[in-house]
Amino acid sequence: MIGYLKGRLAAKHPPQVVVDVGGVGYEVDVPMSSFYNLPAVGEAVTLHTHLVVREDAHVLYGFATLEERSAFRELIKISGVGARTALALLSGLSVDELAQAVATQEPARLTKVPGIGKKTAERLLLELKGRLAEVLPGAGDDRVAGATSDILHALVGLGYSEKEALAAQKGLPAGISVGDGIRQALKALSKR
Repeated sequence: MIGYLKGRLAAKHPPQVVVDVGGVGYEVDVPMSSFYNLPAVGEAVTLHTHLVVREDAHVLYGFATLEERSAFRELIKISGVGARTALALLSGLSVDELAQAVATQEPARLTKVPGIGKKTAERLLLELKGRLAEVLPGAGDDRVAGATSDILHALVGLGYSEKEALAAQKGLPAGISVGDGIRQALKALSKR
């Protein structure tokens, strides 16, 4: 019903913002990933939105990118996952991290988000496996996902933390082989 809002950012109170569109202030709940990328209060802003109509309220959710909104919409289609849980997931993980967790079927990444237990994480991964690939380009590329997963596991196996391994992996070119990826990631890690 409301596809996007384009106006002036009137207020920021995490996780909610107020966007002034032609003199009307829209209260919009945003994931923290979008919140941190918002301009200062008083500046122009555009948010892609999703309206949730409940018996007791109409709640507008806003996202900095179309990919975030698409991931949110896929998450709320899953039985037992409400808008608040989907917002928490997108606050704790970027869309790319979520897509990678789904592609590699790693529930440990999802359980780091507050409110997501092991069983919920496993169910989310199972239900999102085929669906996320349809809305996010690259999320269903199993060959690339397998290579990145292998690189990550190799670095963790060598004693690096998952955070260090993920940071080193971000600088790697897409489609790199496992061997070359490990070598380049180790070079990047040795420079820190």
